[in-house]
Amino acid sequence: MILPAMAVAAGLILLVWSAERFVDGAAATSQRLGLSPLLIGMLVIGFGTSAPELTVSALAAGQGNPGLALGNAYGSNIANIGLILGLVALLSPLAVHSSVVRRELPVLGAVTLLSALLMGGGLIGRLEGVLLLALLAAFIGFSIFQARRGERDPLADDTQESLASHPMSLKASLTWTLVGLVLLIASSRLLVWGAVAIAEGFGVSDLIIGLTVVAVGTSLPELASSISALRRREHDLVLGNVVGSNLFNTLGVVGVAALITPIEVAREVLLRDWTLMTAMTALMAVFAMGWRGRPGRINRLEGVALLTLFVAYTLFMIRLVVTGPGS
Repeated sequence: MILPAMAVAAGLILLVWSAERFVDGAAATSQRLGLSPLLIGMLVIGFGTSAPELTVSALAAGQGNPGLALGNAYGSNIANIGLILGLVALLSPLAVHSSVVRRELPVLGAVTLLSALLMGGGLIGRLEGVLLLALLAAFIGFSIFQARRGERDPLADDTQESLASHPMSLKASLTWTLVGLVLLIASSRLLVWGAVAIAEGFGVSDLIIGLTVVAVGTSLPELASSISALRRREHDLVLGNVVGSNLFNTLGVVGVAALITPIEVAREVLLRDWTLMTAMTALMAVFAMGWRGRPGRINRLEGVALLTLFVAYTLFMIRLVVTGPGS
């Protein structure tokens, strides 16, 4: 058990470092190639921070552990909202100005509800995977169309400031993108091996390990980028990272994993994990979009509420790991 634990720890450290290099390199490369700051913020940074989830889940599915892939995706969504958004809002209340982010929130809510329908039969098959990836492609196409209309948005300003804080030449950005991608794959293989070995050692499903250790670990790049954005007071970029990442996890990560191998879905995933993920998504939307004339803002009290839900869920899942699901 010591060797798998060391593999998970080393894999997570390398995963976080390589993901940051990959996102910084990809964002700088996109800027050098003339992509608008709004698109970089929405797609490259928002989706790019989910690169760890994608590589880990794809490898897990390819190695016959689709439960780990699904747990990683949904567990990361829970961690993104509860741990990252909750912690960041606790440090500093987040004012939400971006109309783009507010437009993405209902889309996230819709695809979250759709995921329940796809899981209703107990299996997310290849056909469902194709559907999820087609929806992701449609969303990307719509985002590109909207950005080309020249819409000015606070998210674009936040992204521009973020890019200015990490200036790179085209050669350097391409190099870091490639290095980050290679190390992402290598660290993901190490992490998946260790996680599966731990699951077997404790006698629990790979789903539970994916929902806990792996999910939090693959969400660390979002936490690092969100805290960095908070220091620069780029509030819309913080929320944009979380919303974009959760969209990509729900559509892209699950879609790719299901395309590689069909994913059997236990009833408790729908009743426990999906229900909490949906409730936290709804809370995030209500807080961010405002209500009863109140402007969009996630204050410290709301941050505490999100963080409390995450901590309670994590403690419950840890109990399952330690005592076993049947106890």
